[in-house]
Amino acid sequence: MAFLPTNKREIMAGGGAPEGALGGLAEAAARGRGPAPVHLWNPPYCGEIDMRIAADGTWFYCGSPIGRPALVKLFASILRKDADRHVLVTPVERVGIAVDDAPFVAVGMEVGEAEGVRRLVFRINVDDFVAVDAEHPLRFERAAAEGIKPYVRVRDELWALVKRALYYDLVALGETAPWRGEDWFGVWSCGLFFPVARASEIEGL
Repeated sequence: MAFLPTNKREIMAGGGAPEGALGGLAEAAARGRGPAPVHLWNPPYCGEIDMRIAADGTWFYCGSPIGRPALVKLFASILRKDADRHVLVTPVERVGIAVDDAPFVAVGMEVGEAEGVRRLVFRINVDDFVAVDAEHPLRFERAAAEGIKPYVRVRDELWALVKRALYYDLVALGETAPWRGEDWFGVWSCGLFFPVARASEIEGL
């Protein structure tokens, strides 16, 4: 594969731009602003690289955390979710990476109003801001050990896990409303109701 780096220390924390394959990947990402149009690209799949996104949002390369936030943001801008894996995509190459949970983490939340209705906006760990609406819904999943885990869609099929402290803030904003013929406890944003659990189950939240 053309973009396997030769010096991972530069990826972890060093000053200059990384050389080799990840350097080429970062260079491709840096050509535009914001997320690249990866949904339009269909380059050949070149296999897996030793890159992992941990559940807390930390990116690892060859087992070591990537210490340069700007580089993480660049890689995040060319991230895509295919049917069977998360991939980093350029116009000419596509490689798979491991993702422990969601690729992003929501680390901050603002509660405001837009046209007289509540509007929730999350700050993502790569400094994106996402307003909860029809294109960026909240979903809530039950985990055996962690209880209910909230996620917000960042773009396409890329989601952010909402930090646990923010989950309690969401619960504090919750209301009971009818949904699909039953009373549910949930959260409103941009005029839409996002159900958390049946009203009869809220004591266990």
